[in-house]
Amino acid sequence: MCPKGWTWPIVAHGALIREIATLGRVDRRWLSVTVGNAGARRRQPSLAQLRAFAAVAEHLHFRDAAASIGMSQPALSGSVSALEEALGVTLLERTTRKVLLSPAGERLAVRAKAVLEEVGALLEEAEAVRAPFTGALRLGVIPTVAPYLLPTVLHLVHDRYPHLDLQVHEEQTATLVDGLHSGRLDLLLLAVPLGVPGVVELPLYDEDFVLVTPPGHRLGGREGIPREALKELTLLLLDEGHCLRDQALDICREAGREDAPVTTTAAGLSTLVQLVAGGLGCTLLPRTALTLEAGRSSRLLTASFADPAPSRRVALAMRTGAARSAEYEQLATALREALRPLPVRVLSGEA
Repeated sequence: MCPKGWTWPIVAHGALIREIATLGRVDRRWLSVTVGNAGARRRQPSLAQLRAFAAVAEHLHFRDAAASIGMSQPALSGSVSALEEALGVTLLERTTRKVLLSPAGERLAVRAKAVLEEVGALLEEAEAVRAPFTGALRLGVIPTVAPYLLPTVLHLVHDRYPHLDLQVHEEQTATLVDGLHSGRLDLLLLAVPLGVPGVVELPLYDEDFVLVTPPGHRLGGREGIPREALKELTLLLLDEGHCLRDQALDICREAGREDAPVTTTAAGLSTLVQLVAGGLGCTLLPRTALTLEAGRSSRLLTASFADPAPSRRVALAMRTGAARSAEYEQLATALREALRPLPVRVLSGEA
């Protein structure tokens, strides 16, 4: 106990006060309470301040950062300064030539970006609840699907969902999946299965591969060729990173081919078929690509495989628990119907 006649104020957290009070030795009148810590008494940072800081952290340049978020440079600088004052830390090291993040800025930039992403997700969910099939939909598509399916997708969206702002990004599978996880993309159109946690696949269709050969090739124009024929072919493939390359290699392994049949590669299917037309080898094309790509040259022949022909599955993919999952499922259903005229086997939603 305090000596008689003394007052001894104690500054403590609420939980500590309750502990002290249970001892029965301290008069509550002596306790001066503060909840939380000193930082809790500071002003709360605003979203505009966080957005300004995140832009500077990304660009490390005030002019570029201001342009990226549509803010004047003085306003952006003032927002970052106000954020530093609110947080009680220095976020940036300003020199006459460049802007650097301080150690605190490095740590808090990650937090600021996460907060802004969560706020964006909140707004998207609210928008989806208010009016389905409105606002932006960022669709990622792989290069071996985009040229052949996008006309159907765009026509469907234009006719059925006129208020949907469809934004298309053509990238390879790994980059698309990263974009989906980070929130940069909302929906993917690509070959599956992905086998990636946190991603739900909405299957659309299966399609067969066909063999494309140069003129005069012994397999050119034939039907019902066995997969084993791939063992002895000079096969041209796409560059690494394309899922179609991996699928072609899998088909070769299933046919009993042990070596990697790669002598020449290309960045896209258009280049690949021109190499075939020039007599450098053969290649595998999905049927949806055949009309467009084989039509680029009269010096190409095609051959079909015996059943069951090698094939691939194409699907939409979304994040598990996506706020707009019901919309994406409706879009998948509508897209399956729109794809029926194509040379594919349309799947049910449960496939």
